[in-house]
Amino acid sequence: MLKEKKGPSSRVPARKKTLRLLPGVIIAIMLLLIRYVIPEIVPGALYAGIFGGILGGLAVGIWWIIFSRAPGFERWFATVLMIAALLATSQILDRSIATANVGLMFPIFAIPVLGIAFVVWAVATRNLSNKLRRATMAATILVASGFWALLRTDGMDSEVHHDLAWRWAKTPEERFLEKARNELKKIVLDSAVMATEPEWPGFRGPDRDGIIRGMKFNTDWTKSPPVEIWRRSVGPGCSSFAVHGALLFTQEQRGDYEMVTCYSLETGDPLWRHSDSTRFWDSHAGPGPRSTPTLSKGRVYTLGATGILNVLDERNGTVIWSRDAASDTEVQIPGWGYTSSPLVVDSTVIIAIAGNLAAYDIVTGNPRWIGPDGGESYSSPHLMTIGEVKHILFMNKTGVTSHTPYDGKVLWDLPRGGVRVIQPALIADNDLLVDAGDAKGVRRISVKNGSDDYTIEELWTSNKLKPNHNDLVVHKGHAYGFEGPNLICMDISNGDRNWRGGRFGGQLLLLADQDLLLILSEEGELALVKANPERFEEFARFPAIEGKTWNHPVLVKNVLVVRNTQEMAAFRLSLEGN
Repeated sequence: MLKEKKGPSSRVPARKKTLRLLPGVIIAIMLLLIRYVIPEIVPGALYAGIFGGILGGLAVGIWWIIFSRAPGFERWFATVLMIAALLATSQILDRSIATANVGLMFPIFAIPVLGIAFVVWAVATRNLSNKLRRATMAATILVASGFWALLRTDGMDSEVHHDLAWRWAKTPEERFLEKARNELKKIVLDSAVMATEPEWPGFRGPDRDGIIRGMKFNTDWTKSPPVEIWRRSVGPGCSSFAVHGALLFTQEQRGDYEMVTCYSLETGDPLWRHSDSTRFWDSHAGPGPRSTPTLSKGRVYTLGATGILNVLDERNGTVIWSRDAASDTEVQIPGWGYTSSPLVVDSTVIIAIAGNLAAYDIVTGNPRWIGPDGGESYSSPHLMTIGEVKHILFMNKTGVTSHTPYDGKVLWDLPRGGVRVIQPALIADNDLLVDAGDAKGVRRISVKNGSDDYTIEELWTSNKLKPNHNDLVVHKGHAYGFEGPNLICMDISNGDRNWRGGRFGGQLLLLADQDLLLILSEEGELALVKANPERFEEFARFPAIEGKTWNHPVLVKNVLVVRNTQEMAAFRLSLEGN
């Protein structure tokens, strides 16, 4: 019997496996929701979203290698190319992206974007030829990884949203300098007014607590909105204002020069400038000084972001004396620069150089004392009277410390680790509300002066309000402050949260006579919110300035002055009954 001979045409070709796309699509959708959608909706989900975004991007890689049923070459070629593209791009990033978020901005943002882009590619090219699929795969990976090298960040907000721009585009500061004029105006000062105490002597007002008394304003901004008095561009910086009579003082960066500037409160016209040839920059807040001028007895005290302490004549900017406080203390510039606003107590001016306090004689500029090294800090020295004794409170990475103003002697300390930015708040004769550190919450302590020494009692610690760089105010047994963009009301008797409301960020003032919060949001909007522990009540909003706004607002009588890193403006608020 003859056997049938099988020819080549009788062979059954191997069946090509189809890609298993569904797991990858599910991962990509989950990644999109966890990283980009949920943090915009659910308060406090930001860091979970960032961590979930990285895990989701890695999950896409695991799906592709193990579960996708892609040809072996494609699985490993894509994986190797992803790693190589990310590593190569990390070497050519703009400095702003390379250093942002403690150097983690690129992986935080690039990994989830690459993961989603890769799944979109896999779905879109599933029916194409191998050759075309592999070419588009390589292009997708290279573009999704490499386009970050074309960008820079001009800073971020409290929700880690970065202000991205093309790497080659002019910065807001460069555009400002192209148009800036060096003309200075002259005004006649009222000598009687200038002989009185400054209306707003520095950071957060006379007591550094952001509380205003003796004023009431219309809250119906649909009928009586804030009226713009003037508006002008300003150099970058996180400084707020100080006000004395018709003079308005701030600090800003202009190219290679850090400046103390004086403007007319009535017109916004520049009156004088003092320049120092120095420049500080970080990828979060951008360039410029971080501190706010302090006014005392006809002088302007300023601390620059690189540690230059200036004392100037408030009328014309003439230098009375100047010190390099960074050299005096031998403290290196921390990541966000020196941010302390000077504090004048009698014959001494006290500043914080990172975690060190340094005190100088206001007449001679000679150092009086330098405190112990407290590590990193972005808070300012704070004068409080506890039990009829003057205390200089300072919060740094090692904890909370009290010093005598005149010789720096440590009266008491509370050693609790964590970087601190905000100011302490006096909430009773001997009780303080202090930052728990590292944006983990707040702590209420009681300070008691015994026969031999001070004793510190911790009454409670709460994570129901976790301020970062946004200062809080205390009013009628409750604290009001920001956690990320959300406004929080906390009961200071036990640390419980009463409510969470709104999306503002930014900074706030308390109009105590009206139980009212005046908010300058992170986006430059003004808002009025009732300081009501029962519920969140927003009365009004008003667009004031454009751009990310971290600077504290200032209110003198019925004139509100606001600024950010690009512009500043003055508004007249309608008084109640007018």
